[in-house]
Amino acid sequence: CPVKEIIVRLAKKRGIPVIMFIDTSHVLNDGYSTVITVDKGRDSADIELVNRISPGDIVVTQDFGVAAVSLARGAKALNQNGMVYSGENIDRLLFERALGQKIRRAGGKSGKIRRRTEKDDKNFEAELKKLAGSPPV
Repeated sequence: CPVKEIIVRLAKKRGIPVIMFIDTSHVLNDGYSTVITVDKGRDSADIELVNRISPGDIVVTQDFGVAAVSLARGAKALNQNGMVYSGENIDRLLFERALGQKIRRAGGKSGKIRRRTEKDDKNFEAELKKLAGSPPV
């Protein structure tokens, strides 16, 4: 997750707990977050995350399926570039994901992944602040 430092910095200022989910192929110790480590496996960290979502949580994910479950459970969700998932955009995003998978299975190529920019970090931080609500203490 390219925005871990931003998440932790803002959470510390607001006294908001952070839980990060990783599998055994990753190491994370930022001195603030609670780290949940799960066995390595396809979507194992995502599955553990969705099993723990509570209403009002803020979930940072680039996985549209995780975002959809987050919204259904009353959480707020955004991606690492600051795009906030909502009831208005999640169906379209899931459809586009399914379409891209179908194209790839047929041997085609779907969109290019662009390089991360400083603007992405700024957008993410601004949206995370909005979702977190109150200004820093």
